[in-house]
Amino acid sequence: MRFQKELPECARRLAHRLPSLCALVATVCTSTVHGQSDQNRSAATRPLMAYVGTFSSPLGDVLPTQVDLPPGNGRGIHLFDVDRGTGTMRPVGTVDIGSSPDCLVINATGDRLYSSNETDRFGDTKHGSISSFSINRDDGQLTLLNTVDSEGDGPTYVSIHPSGKFLFVANYFSGSIAVLPILADGRLGQATDVQHDIGTIGPTKATHAPPGSFAISGHDRTHAHMIQADSSGRFVLHVDLGLDTIFVWKFDEASGTLTPNQPPSVQLPPGDGPRHFNFHPNGRWLYSIQEEGSTIVLFDYDATAGRLRARQTVSSLPPSFTGSNFCSEILVSHDGKFVYAGNRLHDSVGIFAVGPTGELTQIGNEWTRGDYPRSFNFDPSGQFLYVCNQRADNVTVFNVNRQTGHLDFTGQYVPVGNPSSIVFLDLEKTEVK
Repeated sequence: MRFQKELPECARRLAHRLPSLCALVATVCTSTVHGQSDQNRSAATRPLMAYVGTFSSPLGDVLPTQVDLPPGNGRGIHLFDVDRGTGTMRPVGTVDIGSSPDCLVINATGDRLYSSNETDRFGDTKHGSISSFSINRDDGQLTLLNTVDSEGDGPTYVSIHPSGKFLFVANYFSGSIAVLPILADGRLGQATDVQHDIGTIGPTKATHAPPGSFAISGHDRTHAHMIQADSSGRFVLHVDLGLDTIFVWKFDEASGTLTPNQPPSVQLPPGDGPRHFNFHPNGRWLYSIQEEGSTIVLFDYDATAGRLRARQTVSSLPPSFTGSNFCSEILVSHDGKFVYAGNRLHDSVGIFAVGPTGELTQIGNEWTRGDYPRSFNFDPSGQFLYVCNQRADNVTVFNVNRQTGHLDFTGQYVPVGNPSSIVFLDLEKTEVK
């Protein structure tokens, strides 16, 4: 007995074609999935870039010192593709502009990079220069846009106003600061303001020098070493190492000019030599590191009035240290839980826990695996710390334990002649944090 009835003609035709239709659907689905995968893979291959500034040309009129001037082993700005998982740096190019691009900064939209070129020769002047570059958002490569006068000699630091419309410059050897307008196409215009530091030069021996220290530097004249606006952009702070002073300025965004705040400055202990500072993420605390004193000073910052009040001073070194040391960089972790301080000659990064009121407690001191750590920086994730060992001609890479603050050397030594600074750009992101 047959229980299966004869299928209608249309059903028989559909059944006959079903295998080929299924194959077609499978092909379309597979192609769609693969297409999405390829697109995702393409986006994922947009690199995390690192840009390393170097010392690559000696100054014309400034004699070498034990602190400031290396032989010039660098070759401009070095570009690296960084592995997000391991922190490994792979070289992908160099941009040599014939000077020492010692400090680098990237704008908030990640399409422009600026370098301070620590020279004392620009055109017919005995000034340094500042260069602007466009960044290719696909591969991170740089194209020079223009180079302008820094309005002083030995520019050693640059930063960008929160509006993105102005670049601030600290000229170390002339003890001056300048404001440069950033034009619509990212090029730099001529300075809208220049200010020269005035005050009493500090002593050559630091008040808080470690026992047995022979560290003498930067108190022969005025030396502007860093400049940066606060998060509001209403006030601009800069340090002069030779004057042992942090200056505070009111900034007029309409004209691009600076006027002294009231009070116009705060003094650090004589001879200690403030070099760099860093704001805590809460904007209420500022940490200043002193080059010759080997100290960190915590300031309370009144953002409404632009005023600083010193509250704590701690050594950047282990308690048992004796001898000479020159501090360099200071950074606050992304989450505000830890502060990291650079020690040159001791060749270490001091690690400090931040208490509930901002006060610091030293919890460690990590050898940098190199000589003379001039600066360091976190990658965008905060997972890795990269140290520029100026005299060792390398960058060393450390894992950051974000729970304890401690550093663990990854074993990576990256060869770079006289590295002076490092900044990062994640090309998967539309903005730089």
